[in-house]
Amino acid sequence: MLLIRNGYVVMDAYFYPFTEGSIHDVASVTKSFTATLIGIAISEGYITGVEQPVLGFFPNRTVANVDADKKAMTLEDLLTMRSGFECINDPVETTLAQMQESPDWVQFTLDLPMAEEPDTRFVYCSCNSHLLSGIIRETTGMSERDYANETLFESLGIQNVNWPSDPQGNNHGWDDLRLAPQDMAKLGYLFLNGGIWEGEQVVPAEWVNRSTQKQVSLDEGEGYGYQWWVPGSIPGLYEARGRGGQRSVVWPEKNIILVTTGGGFEPDELSPFLLAALQSDRALPENPEAYGRLQDKIKAAANLPDPEPVPQLPEMAKEISGKTYVFEPNPFGIKTISLSFPGQEEAILNLSLEEEQQVLPVGLDNVYRISPGGEFGPLARKGFWRTDREFVFYYNEVSNIDNYQVNMSFENDEVTLQIEELTGLGGATFSGRLEESSSSKEVQ
Repeated sequence: MLLIRNGYVVMDAYFYPFTEGSIHDVASVTKSFTATLIGIAISEGYITGVEQPVLGFFPNRTVANVDADKKAMTLEDLLTMRSGFECINDPVETTLAQMQESPDWVQFTLDLPMAEEPDTRFVYCSCNSHLLSGIIRETTGMSERDYANETLFESLGIQNVNWPSDPQGNNHGWDDLRLAPQDMAKLGYLFLNGGIWEGEQVVPAEWVNRSTQKQVSLDEGEGYGYQWWVPGSIPGLYEARGRGGQRSVVWPEKNIILVTTGGGFEPDELSPFLLAALQSDRALPENPEAYGRLQDKIKAAANLPDPEPVPQLPEMAKEISGKTYVFEPNPFGIKTISLSFPGQEEAILNLSLEEEQQVLPVGLDNVYRISPGGEFGPLARKGFWRTDREFVFYYNEVSNIDNYQVNMSFENDEVTLQIEELTGLGGATFSGRLEESSSSKEVQ
């Protein structure tokens, strides 16, 4: 949680197990970066304007399902999520998953059938945002990442970046950009100051204004701009918003930027506390005692928590310890699982996935065991016995948002896994059987 007011860092807190210096998946905050680059490309003459027809950006592609509606679709329709594409996003983003399974993601999106006329209905479709990445490549001759380095990141001093690409080299326009929280805040600070950074007009002021105004009105006063959300609960406030707690919130009236990263919480819950903390629009007198308390809280948030007493392990822990369970093909790519309980405070998880083998400690004392091995940072695990036959553990990809709760129910020679991703990716339930060699050893 990073809070900036009047250009000063009020708080920069890292909550265990996330650590200072780490980058984090910003999820759909990526969309706001993508839209910013579209605005820069317009200012540099690569794109004429938001009224340009989408199909005109791809003259060398043969597109399926072309009709009058698809021909009428403009760049602005993509920016405001009113493309008219037939796109399923509820309860999960099915069309996005289909795009990622296709050999050419831009082509897949262009080929989508039209559900309705563009510019008529808001449908949150991440494929729209990836098409924006393709448009940046088509018009500038550079990938979105390279164009960002040249026109945005270098100006803002953003260097530690990871940004995956599709099979054709187009960076994910909707998601998966990984930055440090301070670099998320830089985009907010840039917009708060009308697109100016250290005296340089990096983004046109008019684009900043149009991007953060309600281009689409939604339920309960909320709105959507050009890949920015306009909540409506606080006049003038706007935010870049991503799954799992990723936010870069800008409140111009109070000169505030609030950045959060997370693995499954709702940042809106912070609003009442933030509003209550605002005492003045002028500098407050120095308060060493209050400042000291704040620093103590920040330090405590980053510290390893104290271990909790572990109840006596059930007999089932002894029965299944070291045994291997084998699974048929499943959505999570789990081939085998084995749990061992060498002591009271810690278990060992042996997890065989389709492409790797992981041997990981699991804290039983409510303290995460942290180890390297994640794609972009550490992995953290802790667990407990909910009943005599059900073991629950949490598998947290600390810098990668995803946070899994895994319920393991043991019955005879079978185990049932109920896996739920706690930030909204869904889950699955499937069963495995005791490996024959394990059964044979047990008989012997």
